[in-house]
Amino acid sequence: MSQTAPDPQLPVLQLADLQHSATAQVIIDLPREQVWERLRDLSKAHYYVPRLTNTTINTERKEGVGTSRTVFPKGMAPMDETVIEWTEGYGFKIRLHRGERSAAPFKNAIFVYAIEDAGPGKTAFKPAIHYTLPGGAIVNAIGSLLLGGVMRGNVEQVAQKLKQYYETGKPSNPLFKAE
Repeated sequence: MSQTAPDPQLPVLQLADLQHSATAQVIIDLPREQVWERLRDLSKAHYYVPRLTNTTINTERKEGVGTSRTVFPKGMAPMDETVIEWTEGYGFKIRLHRGERSAAPFKNAIFVYAIEDAGPGKTAFKPAIHYTLPGGAIVNAIGSLLLGGVMRGNVEQVAQKLKQYYETGKPSNPLFKAE
């Protein structure tokens, strides 16, 4: 079942509205159903996302559209992430923001967690970030050149670290501190 009701506090944002993307793909040696059971737990991002020190859920709801969490990157201000689309068994999209404002350096950004079957006992994990930078076309072109490689590297690291965490059951983020 796909839920797509927008969060009333955030403007509606579509991937087509965003100018830049960075994607990755890894094959996880687990069936999609097992990967989904782990992926749907939004409280564990700091187990596999590099540079995060903690994750807290800010809403009564723990999954689905409208669920919001705050992630705490080392050396940076906390960032909010709100689920704007939820496709049961296959993934979700989260909007990156700080309160009611965009999360710097982005004008707008969405992170996609998508999974699909990849053969018997295997799952393709296809994370992506779609974003627009503040400013006009020239600023976005220069910003994309400067940030494009960094964004690709970040998405690839998330993919690799999530794979490692899911396959081993052990947190793969070196900043993770056991609760």
